[in-house]
Amino acid sequence: MLRKQILSPVKQEPAGSSGVLDVSALARVLVSSEERDHPVDLAFDGRGGPGATRWIAAETGEQTLILAFDRPQAVRAIRLEVEEPEVARTQELQVAVSTDGGQSYREIVRQEYNFSPPDTSFERERWATTAEDLTHLRVVIRPDKGGAACRASVTTLAIE
Repeated sequence: MLRKQILSPVKQEPAGSSGVLDVSALARVLVSSEERDHPVDLAFDGRGGPGATRWIAAETGEQTLILAFDRPQAVRAIRLEVEEPEVARTQELQVAVSTDGGQSYREIVRQEYNFSPPDTSFERERWATTAEDLTHLRVVIRPDKGGAACRASVTTLAIE
C-alpha cells in the first residue's frame, strides 16, 4: 500500500526486475491534492501508456508531489508519462532533488508539454541522472502556463 500525505498549502534498496524502485516500500508520497477517483497511488501502479490509470489533482493550479525516502537513495533515471485527452494546454514540470532532508533542492530538469487533443495527448520522457544520497525528490507541475484553470495529472512516475 502506498504511504501518502496530503500537503497543506503552505542504504540503496534493490530495484525490481524492471529496474524501477518500489516507491511504496521506500518512500512516503506527499501530494498537494488528489481527485478521489484518481489518487496519487495511480502514478505508481506500474500501468503506463495511453489510456492507463493516472493521478489527477483535485484542485486547479500548481501542484506538488514529493517522494520522501525512508533512507537516502541513488537514482539513475526518472521516467514520466502524462496524458491529457481533453484540454489543449501547455504543462510545465520541474523535477528537483534534495540530499538534506528536504531543506534545499537542486533542479535537475524542467520540461514543457504541449497538449492538443485529440492529436497530441500523450507524452513520455526518461531523464538519465546521477543523483546519490537523495532524501527527497520533488515534482512541481504548472498545469497550464497560460493561466487557465486546469488540473495537473501524471500517468506514470517511476524512479530507477
